Amino acid sequence: MPTLGRRLFSEWLGTAFLLATVVGSGIMAEKLAGGNVALMLLGNTIPTGCILVVLILIFGPLSGAHFNPAVSLALAWRGELPCSNAAGYIAAQVLGAIAGVWAAHLMFELPLWQFSTTSRTGAAQWFAEAVATFGLLLTIFGCAARTPAAIPYAVGLYITAAYWFTASTSFANPAVTIARSLSDTFAGIAPSGVIAFVAAQLLGMAMAVMVGNWLWINDQGKDLR
Repeated sequence: MPTLGRRLFSEWLGTAFLLATVVGSGIMAEKLAGGNVALMLLGNTIPTGCILVVLILIFGPLSGAHFNPAVSLALAWRGELPCSNAAGYIAAQVLGAIAGVWAAHLMFELPLWQFSTTSRTGAAQWFAEAVATFGLLLTIFGCAARTPAAIPYAVGLYITAAYWFTASTSFANPAVTIARSLSDTFAGIAPSGVIAFVAAQLLGMAMAVMVGNWLWINDQGKDLR
């Protein structure tokens, strides 16, 4: 088992690369798509799905490659991650996400410190975030129960799909949501929308834990994993 310091650094660095990809690919898509929003979204989607596979393969053996407070909280709830470690993971994820956004800004010669003006609010968006997070956690739980080696690919494919089937484009991650509020680019979300998005994500996480515990435990209560 790697030391806690190495695990926390892995969560920080992995989340930083994730957000650098999300924001950086959004900036590049805006530059190259000629105003075509569908093409911009596609240019943002593919790199995000790809980098998730890479990052989980790299950091999974070190920290579990959560990169997401919803995942860390869910595993703490299931007794698979000590609560004290979960708090450290979440702090590392949020700080790493912000660092990744700033890295993207620097790479594209944009102001480091900025706030998004893109409004993402309303019941449909909040429901979409609950659905997106619910599906992401079920993807992880289901693969962990039967085919753990498939998790990197399943997560990357799920997020790629969820970008397009959810009205919110599937943030599904409180750290991502917070960090994207600090980027007034294609991937941004106005700070006023962050709390509702995070609340919806945590609701989706809670539902996924309950459903996942029921799906992958047999009638005698024996854990089938």
